[in-house]
Amino acid sequence: MYINEVIKFIEEWAPKGVAWKGDNIGLQVGDPKNKVANILLALDFNEKVLREAIRKKSNFIITHHPFIFNPITNLNFNTNTKAKLIKELIQNDITLYSAHTNLDYTKDGVSFELAKRIGLQNIQFLEAQESNQYKLVVYVPAKNSQQVSDAIFNAGGGVIGEYSKCSVKNKVEGTFEGSALSNPTIGKPNNFETVNEIRLEVLVNSWKLNSIIDAMKLVHPYEEPAYDIFMLKNKNLNFGAGAIGELPKSISAKAFLSYVKTLLKADGLKYTSGKNSKIKRVAVCGGTCSDKMNIAIASNADAFITADVKYHTFQDAENKIMLIDAGHYETEVPVLNPLKQRLDKFIKNKKLAHKVFKYSGSTNPIKFYNN
Repeated sequence: MYINEVIKFIEEWAPKGVAWKGDNIGLQVGDPKNKVANILLALDFNEKVLREAIRKKSNFIITHHPFIFNPITNLNFNTNTKAKLIKELIQNDITLYSAHTNLDYTKDGVSFELAKRIGLQNIQFLEAQESNQYKLVVYVPAKNSQQVSDAIFNAGGGVIGEYSKCSVKNKVEGTFEGSALSNPTIGKPNNFETVNEIRLEVLVNSWKLNSIIDAMKLVHPYEEPAYDIFMLKNKNLNFGAGAIGELPKSISAKAFLSYVKTLLKADGLKYTSGKNSKIKRVAVCGGTCSDKMNIAIASNADAFITADVKYHTFQDAENKIMLIDAGHYETEVPVLNPLKQRLDKFIKNKKLAHKVFKYSGSTNPIKFYNN
């Protein structure tokens, strides 16, 4: 199995098209055409992670945070720490890859796993993405409609929430007249033709649009298929920021703080009190998401768990919602579990012997002094 096969598998779940536009996701260093030995997962890449990869014979490292985010101004191996690590990656023929905000914004990604970790039920996106879908309308002879719709579905079209192969088909009458240079499937050149057709409508994610159109054209019987593309404002049910759900039963605010601290293995929590003494409905967003606080309030959440919260944001939350800063690392590292589970299953289905490891240490740079 090759590294680019693993990358393709990850990006089917967490497509690059949903990531924040300024993010540097994807390949960081290395050759995706190399064969996989073993895989190491970590939230961040540093020297300790590299050493563990070498010990465990892992030639593919997958991190959440991009190792290369800001431009590297030089590759001085004597003074530049990143340059030294890049040199060692190349010397050891190790490929480094990052799934960052695309993993944040996907279903069962960072925020969904955080919600599951604290036991939330009926989990949905806190803020679904919008304006990243199109409606593709294709006109096709009735006898070919299933062939064309199957090609669109197989290329990734027609997914709405938990449903796939979604479409609308209406009978229409099409007309055309081909020139002397045409080669029509139905009728003859220079003849006006009337054809019974199907108007096929399918929802398409923006990052799949071109490949779906190519797949449609490949099987469409017409020399020049007629189709329309409409940009939509719909909310995307499968991609968004944060998550919201309910605890199985209400608990006191104090008990909830203890509960969160324990489940996230946090050394401490920063918080401000909300308006409710009992916590039931909870919003979460792994990493830096305090800008979603007002959405959590509007969604009637009793508490909102995120990280990197500023002083004045705590002020704004007081007596409105219990705002909890549980730590950037602590709210994001749980996502390594579903990532490992998916990769383990992917490898098992291929009947391969590759191992997927999670980094055994912590890459969290923040320490608490309690003495």
